[in-house]
Amino acid sequence: MDSGPPNLPLLLLSCLLLFWPSARGNSYYTIGPVGLTILPSSTVRSGTAVTLHCQVRVSHDNITDLMHTFQLSQDYITVYSSTTKEDSIVYVLDPARAADSGSYECRVKVKEKSKQSHSIKLDVTGLQTPILSLNKTSPYESEEFTASCSAPEEKGSLIFRFYQRFRNGSIQRIKQPPPTGNSSETTLVLRGIGDSFLYCDYDVNLVSGARHSNHSNEIHIIVKALFISPIMNVLPSPDVYEGEVIEVVCKVVSPLKDIEVFLTMGSRILKRAPLSLIHRLITQEGDSGKLTCKAEWGNVQKEKHQIITVKELFSKPRLTVTPTDIFEGDSFQLTCSVSIFVPEKMSNESMRFSIYKDNVQLTGAETYNTKAHPSQNGNYSCKARAVSLIHSFVKESQEVVVKAKVPVSNPTLSVVGGTLVLEKPFQLLCHSDNGTLPIHYTLFSPDQQTKTSVVSKPGEEAIFNCSAIYKTSDLNNFMCHARNRENSSPVEVTGIQLLSPSIKSPSIRGPTIIEPVSKPRLTVLPGQWDVSEGQGMTLICSVERGTLPISFTWFHTDREGPIFSQGSKKLKGSYSISNVRGEHGGGYYCVGNNQANITKQSLTVMIGVKMAGWKKGLIAVMVCLILLILALILIMALKRRLLLFKRKRTELTVKSASTKVERLSLTQAEVNQAANVTPGMIGKSVWSEHVSGSESEDQNSVTAPEKPLEGKYSEVETRQADPHRAPVKKATDSEVRNSKLGVPEQADAGSVENAQLNHDTDHHSDHGNHGDYSVQDDYIDEIDIDSVHIDTADHGE
Repeated sequence: MDSGPPNLPLLLLSCLLLFWPSARGNSYYTIGPVGLTILPSSTVRSGTAVTLHCQVRVSHDNITDLMHTFQLSQDYITVYSSTTKEDSIVYVLDPARAADSGSYECRVKVKEKSKQSHSIKLDVTGLQTPILSLNKTSPYESEEFTASCSAPEEKGSLIFRFYQRFRNGSIQRIKQPPPTGNSSETTLVLRGIGDSFLYCDYDVNLVSGARHSNHSNEIHIIVKALFISPIMNVLPSPDVYEGEVIEVVCKVVSPLKDIEVFLTMGSRILKRAPLSLIHRLITQEGDSGKLTCKAEWGNVQKEKHQIITVKELFSKPRLTVTPTDIFEGDSFQLTCSVSIFVPEKMSNESMRFSIYKDNVQLTGAETYNTKAHPSQNGNYSCKARAVSLIHSFVKESQEVVVKAKVPVSNPTLSVVGGTLVLEKPFQLLCHSDNGTLPIHYTLFSPDQQTKTSVVSKPGEEAIFNCSAIYKTSDLNNFMCHARNRENSSPVEVTGIQLLSPSIKSPSIRGPTIIEPVSKPRLTVLPGQWDVSEGQGMTLICSVERGTLPISFTWFHTDREGPIFSQGSKKLKGSYSISNVRGEHGGGYYCVGNNQANITKQSLTVMIGVKMAGWKKGLIAVMVCLILLILALILIMALKRRLLLFKRKRTELTVKSASTKVERLSLTQAEVNQAANVTPGMIGKSVWSEHVSGSESEDQNSVTAPEKPLEGKYSEVETRQADPHRAPVKKATDSEVRNSKLGVPEQADAGSVENAQLNHDTDHHSDHGNHGDYSVQDDYIDEIDIDSVHIDTADHGE
């Protein structure tokens, strides 16, 4: 056998395989179904032993020491919990009671995983019968005794009830104490005298509902009468006068011991004694009421009552003040008196009065007169002393506070805020420095309106809303009345103290009056129509009245927004333009404003800017040049028009008798001769020739213009005469002379016919047909217009 050291690699491998599951870090497992069983059955009788078994199976990859946490719950409330390596637990209910009924579930938790079983319901039927016990079975009426009801085998919080069953079979529930477990002990009190039976029962509250138990055992009980009622007497009578003595007897006749007797009035114990007592009492005012005689044995009490009445010999004195409304300086009287007095019991001479101020006696009489003053203010009272046949009395009145009122002082009228703006509503304050509240203030305004304000609390003020005024002098027409007592003349103040530099007293403060500006007026210098380009212009905006300083603003109607603003400590402001241009013309207006914040606007002023002098001269020269050029153009145009018109009116017709084309040339002598002929003569001659001319188209005619033509020679071409027409007759010398003298000649028939034919020929030529003759313009230009004038007006053309 090899005794050498073991193989080291093999040892390390074995250790590694041994701790491999732990070294892996993460283990794998899964929880199988969780089973819950109830044995012997899910429904059992109360007192049976019940076993609940919860089991689970967990699959894992060889996890050692796997822990299981079991939680068993009843109606979702955990009743049992256990952590174990085992895969099951057992929970025993021995014995099982009704309180164990419910739905059970089992939850298993392994590491981070958990799983729950199905819910199984357990029903335990039946309840234990309760047991009743009493410490007394023959108590006295109203005596307390102890009763106990229990069900020791039951679980949970039971609700117990106690009952009383009478001989006639009726049942009355006496008491139900709060739950305390499976037993309840309490105190009972029976007031009915006689015998009866007591028993108890209980309820168990389950999720499925409440369960009621059977009745407990019944105990016969006899309630005995307790004879401790007290006897009470009041001597000599329950109705007495104050000062008389009464005797009260209170006692109990009973064989019982430990009985106490009390005599009380209201909540005050007058006397206490065992079994019986006698109490003497000197009656006083206020002793009237109910006396009570009370007998007490243990917790049992018996009472008897007696009403006593104590009448007054004389009433409590009363101190009165006349008059009730007292002002400083007024006289007033204090009087002490009584309203009830019994002369049969006491004499009137024995009544004495005294009056006190702050517990210091002022007089021994029933009246006291003085004058109201702050030193007389205080608490006043009086006392009445009287002596009866058997007793003496002193009664004191209630205190009366006397505090003289302060008359209202002269009111002051001021403007709220210290500043008044004319033409705007404002507020006035009417105030009196002294005066007991309430104070009635009345304001009378210039518009005959009356306003009233009542100041009844400290800190209140009489402030009146007033309509706007337009003059400072209207402030003097306001009047304020102040009054704080009835049937007295009010004190008043008229007007408002104005702020003046001569007033130096700091106690006198008048309002600051702010007057709005009047309607501004805009003035132009040198004048709204005397402004020329290049000159200076000044716009002056002025107002007649208004509180300084005043803000003036100028506007131009053709521009948006103001063009200039100025603050002035005078009633006017100015805006100057040093170099006026054409665009400075137009409409201007200004507005004025001050602290009153009421803006007013002037009328719009139109300003015309004249042109500069050198511009006027230049324009005049230019206009003259333009007019001269236009005149020259017009003259030239008229002259050309006239020449054209004359050229159109001038027609020169040359008649030729020959068939050959002849050229007519006017010599200078003929032109001169024609120049000596007047226009009328030429017209008549032409008309004569035209009338006496031949009807043939061979005749030639010449028509001269109305005015003389230029001194040029004109050539007239004639076409060849028609061979079929008769020759034209030449005019004789006499005809020519007659023509020069303007005397028409007698035309023969042949001439008229020739003239007609010639006229027809000219007419055809005007319509574009080929006439017999054509007058060339270059030939007509050679005719001296100034020498030849042919009047064609007689032709009707």
